[in-house]
Amino acid sequence: MLHDKDVRKPLVILLNGPSSSGKSTLAKTLQEIIEEKRNERYEIISIDDFLKMTTEDVIYEDDVFEVSSKLCEKALEVLKAGQGVIIDHVITSERIFNQLEEMFCSHRIHLIHVTCPLEILKQREKERKNRCLGSVEASYEYLFPKEGYKLTIDTHRMTMEKCSLKILQV
Repeated sequence: MLHDKDVRKPLVILLNGPSSSGKSTLAKTLQEIIEEKRNERYEIISIDDFLKMTTEDVIYEDDVFEVSSKLCEKALEVLKAGQGVIIDHVITSERIFNQLEEMFCSHRIHLIHVTCPLEILKQREKERKNRCLGSVEASYEYLFPKEGYKLTIDTHRMTMEKCSLKILQV
């Protein structure tokens, strides 16, 4: 299981949640609040930057596994430079999770579960109009791990600012 290591090393905040759960918006808000409150720079690295997403293309676990290593390599470059990283990811299998765990084994990780009610996720997916309909349900059902998070954040019940401040408390 991903866990804290040496407190002097830059931190990885791994936001894991289904599609449309608010991870990208939360990552941006968290980045701003960390800079404002702690005067620390964190780079956001999103799985979305590595995947081709359209309304017609279904994204499979193999697709995510293939690009997840590239995401990790980019994050490791940032960490090596001494900067913290906020990773916006949709982990849908044990093998993707294990890949992340292995690649970040010598770094501090805060694994944060980002979620909201399924009906709200479906509504957000429909409003976004940039994802294959049904992605939300699949990522909600197959999200991995199911437990073991430092914190679970519900982006429907709290503002992004409150979610970010809660993350900073862990």
